[in-house]
Amino acid sequence: MADPTAAPAANYAQYPSLIDRTVLVTGGADGIGSAVVEEFAKQGAQVAFIDIQADKAAATIKRCRDHSPRHIPVFYNVDLVDIAALQAAIADAQQQFGSLTVLVNNAASDDRHTWEEMTPEYWDDRLNVNLRHFFFAIQSVAPQMIERQNGSIVNIGSSSYMMQEDFFPGYAIAKSGVEGITRTMARTFGKDNVRVNTVLPGWVATERQLAKWWSPEGEEGTLNDQAIKRRIYAQEFAQMVLFLAADDGAACTAQQFLVDGGRR
Repeated sequence: MADPTAAPAANYAQYPSLIDRTVLVTGGADGIGSAVVEEFAKQGAQVAFIDIQADKAAATIKRCRDHSPRHIPVFYNVDLVDIAALQAAIADAQQQFGSLTVLVNNAASDDRHTWEEMTPEYWDDRLNVNLRHFFFAIQSVAPQMIERQNGSIVNIGSSSYMMQEDFFPGYAIAKSGVEGITRTMARTFGKDNVRVNTVLPGWVATERQLAKWWSPEGEEGTLNDQAIKRRIYAQEFAQMVLFLAADDGAACTAQQFLVDGGRR
């Protein structure tokens, strides 16, 4: 049976500048984050990733070992809500790699909820899970990037708030804040040649999305809204992240890049 999360066969670009480039990915155990980790490993980058899902992280590492045995990622089993633990993991990765030149802020949770059931505690949880750690990860990696006068920070956003999707207000509101972080930090770090961009997925066919949220009616509606009439896959999404991390994206900062099949 074909893997419903596998992208169509493609001859993706190879970026010489990503060979041995040091990369940190948050939320890299499954879904989009796992694809980003794997695609960086295929490029020959040195990759570390942070996640709370140790079993899925092991599967990601195995896939990387199978296709990139010389570039096996380093995994940190950390809950990103714990900022002190996040900062400690980043410090360890910096020590192992010498420095970090790429940060991909990806970790998030799009659990469904309504505005009526929102409590102050769940509101704080949604912002902590989907936004707060983005800033503190940047705060941790930026000093070395500034010292090296080179770096790329890629924040993974969501098109949900742009499309006015209303089935997870805490998530959508937090994700709208990602663009504020990107544009503010891009201006702050631009003089030091550190770039900050956002990449926004539309509906990407990951294992989680297909298991928890997929329905025939939902997919029909999504494809009707897309210019490209097929599913969008995590491996495809990762290619935009690679471009922004490579020297090829050196003139791009403070921008939003939608990878959504031309969804309206």
